[in-house]
Amino acid sequence: MNKQECDLNKKLKCVITAGPTREFIDPVRFLSNPSSGKMGYAIAEAARDCGLEVCLISGPTALAAPENVDIVSVVSAEEMHRAVIEYCVSADILIMSAAVCDYTPVTTFRQKIKKSDSELTLIMKRTKDILLSVSQSQFCGTLVGFAAESEFLEKNALDKLHKKNLNMIIANDITQNGAGFASDTNIVTIFTDANDKVILPQMPKKQLARCLIACIMMYREGKRIIVSEIQHFIQ
Repeated sequence: MNKQECDLNKKLKCVITAGPTREFIDPVRFLSNPSSGKMGYAIAEAARDCGLEVCLISGPTALAAPENVDIVSVVSAEEMHRAVIEYCVSADILIMSAAVCDYTPVTTFRQKIKKSDSELTLIMKRTKDILLSVSQSQFCGTLVGFAAESEFLEKNALDKLHKKNLNMIIANDITQNGAGFASDTNIVTIFTDANDKVILPQMPKKQLARCLIACIMMYREGKRIIVSEIQHFIQ
């Protein structure tokens, strides 16, 4: 994206979620997932470099905070939900790349559970669906979701796109080499509510992030997303 195009987008505010959430069982144990936050942090940097005002809502990661990006640190799915609802009010773009836990323990033990010879049963409850909450709110910006799938990639991604009223969804098959959690690369397919389908080749997440920001800007301008239009990011 050239400087002139970036200048046109300087006043846009972009909220991005990244990383995992942690759902604590007791003070020393929690349920989580292997998300490193690399994709979300790379998107935040790409959006910043394009001149957007960026707020990054991040679960626990080992990554350095991007410069000139507002950071909101959260731990649990509930905290992520509250932060997104708060900060998306003034956002033009919301990109939900975080891997939010779908379930959390009904009871969090105040003291460490001591090991015993008996089995331990945890009762779980659903966490709040953040994307659905946003789509049902007054948010009127561009809503972008992610779908990490292990089967039926296109079907599951399109189901999520339509059920949650998304403008765009970025889907990746986590069973592919170079596309799973914590990888430095990713392989994605982009689907939009305008029936665009764009398959991007494997590339480093920082490079992919620039492609995704370019695609989002093209979508906002009412343009069809065509690989040839972002070829300079891929090469």
